[in-house]
Amino acid sequence: MSGGVLYYVQHLMGIGHQRRAAAVSRALCRQGLTVTYVSGGFPIPDLDVGQADFVQLPPARSADMRYHTLLGENGEAVTDTWRAARRDQLLQLLHERCPRALLVETYPFGRKLMRFELDPLLQAAHGQTPRPLVLCSIRDILEQWPRPGRYDAIVAAVQNYFDAVLVHGDPAVVPLEATFPRVDDIRDKLHYTGYVLNRDKAGGSADVGKGEVVVSAGGGAFGQHVLHTALRAREYSILAHRPWRILVGSNVAPEDFDQLKTLAPEGVIVERNRPDFACLLANCALSISQGGYNTALEVIAAGARAVVVPYADDSEQEQAVRARVLAAQGLVHVVDDQKLTAETLADAVDRAWNGQGPNAIEIDMDGANGTARLMKRMLEQSA
Repeated sequence: MSGGVLYYVQHLMGIGHQRRAAAVSRALCRQGLTVTYVSGGFPIPDLDVGQADFVQLPPARSADMRYHTLLGENGEAVTDTWRAARRDQLLQLLHERCPRALLVETYPFGRKLMRFELDPLLQAAHGQTPRPLVLCSIRDILEQWPRPGRYDAIVAAVQNYFDAVLVHGDPAVVPLEATFPRVDDIRDKLHYTGYVLNRDKAGGSADVGKGEVVVSAGGGAFGQHVLHTALRAREYSILAHRPWRILVGSNVAPEDFDQLKTLAPEGVIVERNRPDFACLLANCALSISQGGYNTALEVIAAGARAVVVPYADDSEQEQAVRARVLAAQGLVHVVDDQKLTAETLADAVDRAWNGQGPNAIEIDMDGANGTARLMKRMLEQSA
């Protein structure tokens, strides 16, 4: 197989990047493009990449949210030998596929841990004849860097290696300059695609989740405290008489999942994440969630009353920024993660329930198709 799109995706903690990339992959395939989807993270059950050829690299993840240490499949820090072998596998794939376009998710705006293979990949792509289009895709909100030199490196990489930067967002909601101070240096390469709403397996019956409080935390890597707090908050809320459904992510260990089920009182359902999440939100009385990209879009698309508890720490502010933007537009109620208790969560639930409901707002959520159309047009122009 040669030509088409070589799509590199590496998730280091949560699975949101993979879900978003999978939606783009399906859209690219619908446009008639041949896609090789290269995943460097740990496998995700039921990841639907459409008709793409899925290639799994030796999986790796970050040891923690500081993103300083890369762990391999055995749970230990990867070695230089491991890095060299994975880099060579990726370069061989580029050589075999000779893609017309190389699409790299996040880098160089993030994924610094993967420079050992991505810098050689970009250099090799520029050495191919004919040279493929080299594109980067990023979400709407980027992490902030304390050292100005980091921004210099990002801008230099974009200018040296990338033909375009595809922003999966809507500038009417959050322009990239809100979280990236050097936009003017790369503005000529920016293309907004719209938000990528992941709807791979909507499914579900018309009444599923009707009248419930639906509690979720994405993949679950750092959201268990939200689930546990929701269990305790129910009795303090005016919605205590409603059924509450606690959705537990695939990253939550079996023993922790069993503990949640044991703690759940009558009237509370605890189960793993479901493919019909969109239907649950469309029918629910209220949603409680973290502030990740995918879940936030699902909540807005469903028009659900919502309480958001965004994850935040000294180095990770993306969810907090998104939650503030959505709250300012009357779409969600926010509970500061540092102030989260059963009482503060119940109070937010009551305010969300007694309020007027989310405001109507026009947001471009056709980002998967927007990305595919844009890439197809770029390829036609380059040909």
